[in-house]
Amino acid sequence: MTDQPVYPTALGAASLETITLLGTDLARDVMGTVGFGELSFWLATQRRPTPGETRVFEAVLAALADHGFTPTAIVTRLTYLSAPDSIQGALAAGLLGGGSRFLGVTEDCGRFLHDVLARTDGGLPTDDAGWDALALETVTAQRAAGRFVPGLGHHVHKQGDPRTPRLIEIATEEGLVGPHLSLFTAIGRVHEQVLGKRLPLNGAGVCGAALADLGLPLELLRGFALLARTAGLIGQLAEELRHPVANDVFLSVDLNNRPVDPDPFEPAPLPAAGGDASA
Repeated sequence: MTDQPVYPTALGAASLETITLLGTDLARDVMGTVGFGELSFWLATQRRPTPGETRVFEAVLAALADHGFTPTAIVTRLTYLSAPDSIQGALAAGLLGGGSRFLGVTEDCGRFLHDVLARTDGGLPTDDAGWDALALETVTAQRAAGRFVPGLGHHVHKQGDPRTPRLIEIATEEGLVGPHLSLFTAIGRVHEQVLGKRLPLNGAGVCGAALADLGLPLELLRGFALLARTAGLIGQLAEELRHPVANDVFLSVDLNNRPVDPDPFEPAPLPAAGGDASA
């Protein structure tokens, strides 16, 4: 007799009488006991987070849940207008828009900081002066290469993103400021020396730094941003049900379109990839 294939998993499994999740009884030990943020962390890492880690992680989720009428929110509402029978399509449409200009900077910043730290010879800095020196070297190299520093700049919060100092404060209170946040905050202190202007450290960037310091997989950082934004998009749809605006947005474009010269034209400027625009 041919052996049946076996597909082992440490996540969820079900039998006639029980459902287990992460090696525990779902109904008895998880439901009503473990919060959704804690569970999300646990599922991704296969280890239960400490209360401090849960607090930082859930602060990140709150920071990224919604940022107003961003493209992700608008497309979700418009898709729902077109296909009200497909809420999953509306949510998916919004999530598919999480990229280098909106929302995806969380991953981009975490990866960027991690790559810089991995190339550091002679160990990591031990004081602010050392971090500032590394940050200055990093920003200078990015400028010379003609590349943006992910997480630096915001099209709305030009004087400072209020999420950034708050998340750093929470991480500090929990003793969870690691090398990624240390380098990111140092970039905030020194970049003006290279760029000649002061830019804010944006919320998506600081979230990426915080998630990386929590030891979460870099490959999943955008996934956590999308997890947070799913809640925001559900909120957008709930508001659309109460106070619809999608049809007005559609008609505003449809009734105000006009023919354009077929010759090539210069497109309107967009937020720079790598400098977060929304999340």
